[in-house]
Amino acid sequence: MELDLFIPAFVTLFVVMDPIGLSPMFMALTQGMAENKRRAIAIRACAIAGVILTLFAFLGESVLGFLGISMAAFRISGGILLLLTALDMLFERRTKRRKDQTEEGVDSDDDPSVFPLAMPLIAGPGSITAVILLSGQGEGFSGVGLAMTVMVLVLLIALILFIASSFLERLLRETGIKVVTRILGMLLSALAVQFVLEGLRDFGLMG
Repeated sequence: MELDLFIPAFVTLFVVMDPIGLSPMFMALTQGMAENKRRAIAIRACAIAGVILTLFAFLGESVLGFLGISMAAFRISGGILLLLTALDMLFERRTKRRKDQTEEGVDSDDDPSVFPLAMPLIAGPGSITAVILLSGQGEGFSGVGLAMTVMVLVLLIALILFIASSFLERLLRETGIKVVTRILGMLLSALAVQFVLEGLRDFGLMG
């Protein structure tokens, strides 16, 4: 696997999924639970999100073809969606929305692994869009392989951060998490513009 494809793909999905920003949400959703139960919820949430993203990695482009949507058009629309996600991160609208989902989505006695953790927090619209876009890179199944490899790595990072969320919260504090989220938002905005430019190039509108 070529590094010039792997590194941008990894950065794209890592920024979109934002495991660092999700860790405080996981902490809030599992507050007061026993350590073994929190670990089980973290594993289950990442596994379910992985299944959802895998389905879109393998079937996403086929579904687009069935609907008559070209990959170039999806790259442009997906890039715009990722750009909106980046703006949400930069202006903290994304964090507020996630906090609302945390407060309204589950009760303290419920299992939050499916909702809202697996979906829409981990495997949300941005992550699904990124996986479909990445699976369309390269020839044959090389794009799918790229998307799957990157997805597994990012989910493993998310799992580790979930399990260590208590320590991470004490280490970064709220200000540190805000700074990291905004830096990731800036990176995502640049990558989103790159997706749009690639889509325009596929249409022949750019040299």
